[in-house]
Order: sequence, then structure tokens, then C-alpha cells
Amino acid sequence: MALIRLGFGRQHLCLLRRRSLLLSKLIAVVFAVLLFCEFLIYYLVIFRCDWPEVKTPAHNSGQETLKAMFLADTHLLGEIRGHWLDKLRREWQMERAFQTALWLLQPEVVFILGDIFDEGKWSSPQAWADDVQRFQKIFRHPRHVLLKVVAGNHDIGFHYQMSTYKIKRFEKVFNPERLFSWKGINFVMVNSVALEGDGCNLCSEAEAEIIEISHKLNCSREHFPLYRRSDANCSGDDAAPLEERDIPFKERYDALSREASQKLLWWLRPRLVLSGHTHSACEVLHGAGTMEISVPSFSWRNRNNPSFIMGMLTPTEYALAKCYLPYENTVLATYCVAVGFLAVLMLAHFKLLASPLLFGWNLLRKLKTT
Repeated sequence: MALIRLGFGRQHLCLLRRRSLLLSKLIAVVFAVLLFCEFLIYYLVIFRCDWPEVKTPAHNSGQETLKAMFLADTHLLGEIRGHWLDKLRREWQMERAFQTALWLLQPEVVFILGDIFDEGKWSSPQAWADDVQRFQKIFRHPRHVLLKVVAGNHDIGFHYQMSTYKIKRFEKVFNPERLFSWKGINFVMVNSVALEGDGCNLCSEAEAEIIEISHKLNCSREHFPLYRRSDANCSGDDAAPLEERDIPFKERYDALSREASQKLLWWLRPRLVLSGHTHSACEVLHGAGTMEISVPSFSWRNRNNPSFIMGMLTPTEYALAKCYLPYENTVLATYCVAVGFLAVLMLAHFKLLASPLLFGWNLLRKLKTT
């Protein structure tokens, strides 16, 4: 009787050890996958990005170089259309990407080119306050790094939705400077939503501000892209999908009107224009050789392959490079592989996973009997 009890005790102890070992393996795999997909992948991907070099090195010309990051269309979800899981996933992705980029790349100034929020155009005062608090957490930055924000149509509404209250509410939080100068480089942040050209009070004020600072400009940043017929001439991995590139743009909705674009180019005479709004990348050369860069969305919610622009700027030269963030489908595929591996691990532990040869032999026997 004592021998039977001893044997049973040993079997029970062995079973407990096997289960503990399985649990340890499962916890280790889950922890490793989470660590990789939610933290390490951002460092591995963004680490490959390098600042571009200007044609004339700053130390040779006696000019200072400014490191600037440009991103667009973060679309922080609100209380109406934002499912909690979608909100959690997308905002965590943007927070990790932004904080990793700040740590690795050390920019001096960051520009966000509109559509900071998804529901700013209709959010209540309390919802607006909640969205702003989340934005400040996601895009927190050291004091020596400047953050400049341009208003987009989702922040203050399109022309017919825009109001003085919404503009003032936005400006109270972000205090956008129309003209911002640093290291001899002038930036103009344009409220392109107000460039409707119909003579409304807000539109007239916006045009008057642009005219007032037009004598000092050599760079422009705005939300709406300048006028173009479509994205037909755009190319690259993060351009609009092929089936969407030939769809004509609606003036004042997908892009500025032809008239407003011509006014901006004439008043400001920029050497570079960066814009958002379309969620896709594009390069357009306008009259007098002005280059416009459409910056893709920074969020997985709008694209599988988000990115941002890195710019090395001097008063006379600029050089741009694109930095891609981790692809969302890469992260999802990693999770799927991990789930499959865990399933195999559990099946093997409980001896429910037969060897391929034995499985094939049993299958052939069943086929012969039938």
C-alpha cells in the first residue's frame, strides 16, 4: 500500500512539474511577443532612418542646420466614432512611434500638419478637453523640442462648419504662430480651410494675415494640398492605391481651389510646401519650381504603412528623407505566428500532436478501408 501511494505521489509531482514547465514556456512566449510587437519593433524600424544631408554642408557655409520632423493626420478618435479597442490600439501605436522617434532621432522641431483629432469639428467642450489631454500624453516632448501644429478640417470643420469658437478653441490649446522663424528659416502655418475665397469674415482675416507676412516667407506648411487634378502622377509605396489615383479631386474638399493655390504661391513664394489631408504621399512640382510634398498619415487607422518626413533645413538649402513606421500587417502576422506556435506547444504537451509520418500512415489506412 505504501509503495502504491509513493508511486502515485511521484506521478502527481511529475505532472505538476510538467504543467509548471508548460506554463513557464507559455508566459515566456507571450512576454517575448508582446515585448517585440509593442516596443522593440519601433526601435528596430526607426533606427534604420537617417537624417538627410544638405548639398552645401552647414559648417562650410556658416549657416546653422535645423532638424525638423513632419507628420500629418493623426486623427485621434473621439467619443462618437471611436471604439475603445480601436482607440487603444491606434493611439498606442502613435505614442510608441513618436516617443521612439524623439529618442532616436533627436529632432529640434516637430510639425503636425492638420487633422490632429477625428471629431474636433463637432466635439463637445468635455470631449474636446478629453481629446486634448490624450494628445498631450501621446505627443509629450522635452522642453527643448518645439511642437508646432496646423489646424485641419477635422479639427475646426470645413468652411461651412468652421466658426470663430472652434478656431479660438484650437488656438487656445496649440497657440499656432502664423509666422515662425528659427535659425534664419521662416515657416508659415496656413489655415488652408479658411481659403475658400468667398469673402467670409474668417476667410478675409486669413488672407489678410498671409498678405501681412508674405514679405518674410521662404517656407510654407499647410493642411490642404495645393490644387492638383488628382493623384495620378503620384507614386511610391505610400502613395494612394492604384484604383484611387485617377479619381478627380474636388476643389475646396480634397485640395485647395486653383485660385487659392495661385494666390498662396504668388503671395508667399515658398521654396517648399508640405501638406497633409490625403493620408497618402505625393510630390508635385508647381509653377516657378515650387516643390510640394504631401505627408502620409501617421496612424495605422489610415494606412498600413504610416511614415513621417525628416528634414535638414538651412536658410538656403533643404534635404528631405522619409522614415517608415512598422507595418501593421507585420505586427498582426507576428501575433498570428505566435498563436500558432502556442497551439502547437500545448498540443505537443498533451500528446495530441502526432508525428507527420504516423498521421499520414493512419490516413492512408482509413482511405484503404473505405
